Amino acid sequence: MIYLLDVKKIEAVLTALLLGIFTVVLVHAALSVEKLPVTAANGPYCLVIDPGHGGFDGGAIAADGTRECDLNLKIALKLEKIADLAGVNTVLTRKDDSRKTDILSYSEHEDLVSRTKTINQVPNAVLISIHQNDYPTSQPSGAQVLYAQGEESCRLGKLTQDNLVRALQPENRRLAEAAPKKLYITSNVVCPAILVECGFLSNGNDLEKLQNDAYQTSFAAILFSSYLQFTAPKDFT
Repeated sequence: MIYLLDVKKIEAVLTALLLGIFTVVLVHAALSVEKLPVTAANGPYCLVIDPGHGGFDGGAIAADGTRECDLNLKIALKLEKIADLAGVNTVLTRKDDSRKTDILSYSEHEDLVSRTKTINQVPNAVLISIHQNDYPTSQPSGAQVLYAQGEESCRLGKLTQDNLVRALQPENRRLAEAAPKKLYITSNVVCPAILVECGFLSNGNDLEKLQNDAYQTSFAAILFSSYLQFTAPKDFT
């Protein structure tokens, strides 16, 4: 009997296996960190995770109805769990999708102001804001990191983009860029900060990956490994 190999299924299995192995390696590396890095303010860094949008503000919406805010939160919660395993302090700007006000009184600007205030009150914060991209056509794809003003934000942004491309999206040719001034949070926080566009909801391949639980975990693990590299003592890196 002759068996015909389904190349696509084999590739999918191998990809899932590699992503799983990569995640285990990253978590193991995180758990091996003996001490949290200390800043000049003599305190540990705190990873602030901002799952973009939420509540009445669903953000971008894919053709199948998938809401950006839901994907943002799933990746953010996975990032929080990985950080918690490694003993890293975290603060989330939201932990669920509850509506804390009625739709008539909801203000996107006030929500952004409130999140920014929360972030700026955290000592020694490092911000990772999680979002999804969208475009009128389906061609654009791939993650892109936008960084706030300042040398440290730029360093974190380029480091994270390089890690995402090298470990998860080798076909991605996008580069980290300075965040536009119109983005309220990255323009008003006082800590190193990046906004990560994880992929395009308008691109079928990106959307399929972003809906996958293992892929979300791998993405979160790469964000966390980037945070560890960024906060590691200079002589360690």
